[in-house]
Amino acid sequence: MKAWKGIALFAGGTLFGLWGIKMLCSKDAKKVYTHCTAGVLRAKDYVFDQATSVKENCADIYEEAKAINEERAQKAKEAEVDDWEDIEAEAVEAEEVKAEEPKEKKTSTKKKASKVKTESKTKDEETKEETMSKKTSKKK
Repeated sequence: MKAWKGIALFAGGTLFGLWGIKMLCSKDAKKVYTHCTAGVLRAKDYVFDQATSVKENCADIYEEAKAINEERAQKAKEAEVDDWEDIEAEAVEAEEVKAEEPKEKKTSTKKKASKVKTESKTKDEETKEETMSKKTSKKK
């Protein structure tokens, strides 16, 4: 019984395979394959057109971005040069102001500082003398 079942399955599979091959090779099947292939080729062309369009847009965007960055770099360089010019002008003005200041003012500020120091020393000495005098008066 098992042998007949195996033979029947083999024969059925062979017939189905032969019939399937015959169906796949028919004129109608070839028309379906042709239409499907044509559809795939149209889709491929559309995809490649879109990809080309995207690449062109990306190239335009990239070039515009490079131009913007170059403009910014140029402006930054100009601003840096202007800053250095301002700094140099301020330095020259400061030197001119220092040259115009009379030397007496410079020395007078030093004298004032030394006077303040001597005055503070004398005040310290006075407080020391007072504390000494208080201590000696307490001891007596």
